[in-house]
Amino acid sequence: MKHQYVGDISDYRKYALLRALSWGGANRIGVCWMLTRSDGSSDGGKLAYLQQPDRYRQFDPQLFDILAHAAGESDRRRLQTIEHSGTVPAATYFNEMLPDDKAARAAYMAGCLTTLEAADIIFFDPDNGLEVSLAKGRKNSSKFLYLDEVTSFYGAGKSLLIYQHFPRVERRAFLASSIERLRKNAADALVWTFTTAHVVFFLVIHPQSPARLAVAAMEACQRWDASFIGGEYIGRATLHAA
Repeated sequence: MKHQYVGDISDYRKYALLRALSWGGANRIGVCWMLTRSDGSSDGGKLAYLQQPDRYRQFDPQLFDILAHAAGESDRRRLQTIEHSGTVPAATYFNEMLPDDKAARAAYMAGCLTTLEAADIIFFDPDNGLEVSLAKGRKNSSKFLYLDEVTSFYGAGKSLLIYQHFPRVERRAFLASSIERLRKNAADALVWTFTTAHVVFFLVIHPQSPARLAVAAMEACQRWDASFIGGEYIGRATLHAA
């Protein structure tokens, strides 16, 4: 996550999903921003939807208004605006900068787990998504969530929501592969996918999590038109073929 992304269309979908999963604050959401420094690119500039309230405000009117306010001035496009606005009911945030260095990253993750100890579900918001071939500790490794970290947080009894940007590969195969990778680190989890035009969110629910979290996930699958967010319950079985 970068401050420059605050308020863009992917941000709108992300917070809408988090708000739905929070179930009005009944499910305790922990947010690990996995914050990285601005790269000076134009990423995060997809704000045109804010000029189309008749089309987009309907999905979550209160959230739409919060993000329109945040995007209205450059100094408000900060994660602190989201945190202080109550965008996600009763959420707790871990907002330290994520380093590339391997040892510093381990300390970061330990601090995150301590800060978000009371959360029912932890949302990880890496720039790109799950690890690829780049080794932890290398330059730009901070853009990824590593599978051993999935294992660690899931092993601590946490349900997980993970941001994943779609790479330029066939999507159905990519989803199947990603889900199988997650299952190896969370074998007894219930799994959902929530897809948008460019992003998928993997929801991995721990069996010790309160039942209301799974209820919120099922309701979220029916909450929006698939053009905004399309939810699918995968269950414990392997993703079915298209």
